[in-house]
Amino acid sequence: MTTFGVNAFGVGTGRDRFTTMVELAREAEEIGCAAVWTSELYSRSATVPMAMLAAGTETISIGTNIAYGVGRSPLMWAAEARDLDELSGGRIILGIGNGTPKMMEAWHGVSGEAPAERMAELLTVLKKLWRLHEGPVHHDGRFYHVHLSPTSDVPEPVRPEIPIWIAGVNKLMLRTAGQHADGLVGHPMYTADYVRGPVAEEVARGAAESGRDPSEITIMGIRMCAIDDDVDTARRQAAYAIGQYAASRVYDRLFAIHGWSAEQERIRQAARDRDTDGVIAAVTDDMIDTIAIACTPEEFPDALARIPDGFDHLDLIAPPWGLTDEQTRAINTRILAGLRRHLNVPAQI
Repeated sequence: MTTFGVNAFGVGTGRDRFTTMVELAREAEEIGCAAVWTSELYSRSATVPMAMLAAGTETISIGTNIAYGVGRSPLMWAAEARDLDELSGGRIILGIGNGTPKMMEAWHGVSGEAPAERMAELLTVLKKLWRLHEGPVHHDGRFYHVHLSPTSDVPEPVRPEIPIWIAGVNKLMLRTAGQHADGLVGHPMYTADYVRGPVAEEVARGAAESGRDPSEITIMGIRMCAIDDDVDTARRQAAYAIGQYAASRVYDRLFAIHGWSAEQERIRQAARDRDTDGVIAAVTDDMIDTIAIACTPEEFPDALARIPDGFDHLDLIAPPWGLTDEQTRAINTRILAGLRRHLNVPAQI
């Protein structure tokens, strides 16, 4: 059975932005969502909001979708994760990714080479540091060098292990998830066919190399939801977001699986021409209906019921491109209202 989550998106400035995140998370918790997720970019941290969410909720899992693995040292990752897991009572999921090699180099000042190998090594070191209370940690690898002998007692974490999910699209990172991670953080472009095909194949290959059962790895999808009283507006919002991703070579295999390669090239050409209307027009109805949900608020619960099998968990998000904060918040409100109906949870009086 697929569980659902939402992104804790805040609006306003100062404390208000965090307050609105907590309000959204509390409603998601009350409805019965399994998780609430935070994201980070060049101007926002994922872990700071998690502290607010941990203090403001009681039962819902709190995860990062995603935080940059290369953005913190393994030691600081482990330290922040221990604090957050303690604050939340053991509800944290570390969802981490590297971004593209160019982002690794230009944003974080590290080499963009071998991102999957770097991720595998990060997970290895993180797991050692999580058990720091058991004794010193010594690691010398290709990317990380850690030699830590505590000079005082280290308290045990609230859980013997912390779930670590990694983000991946291409085969080496998918295989790394199967080898080392507890879950795979999907991508808004993931379709059910892509998950049942290349994703399942590479995760299973990685799991076999580590002697694991592939079913142990949670497969998380991210479904873009464009919800508007005007369905044409909703479909344009979804098409615009799909078009931003489609221009990248990263998704060539996904488009080929669905027979969309020619259309993808038309999207690319419109993007090169800086033709926004052309990008939107080149995104087909089949792409919108397969990748996203674009509908009115009244239609949304039924659209949720039609999502194909293949995902263990689905994070429902507003399209991440082209919307104002207010539009994103409005869609999140409609997502929660639709989830309430889909899950048959009575409205609070």
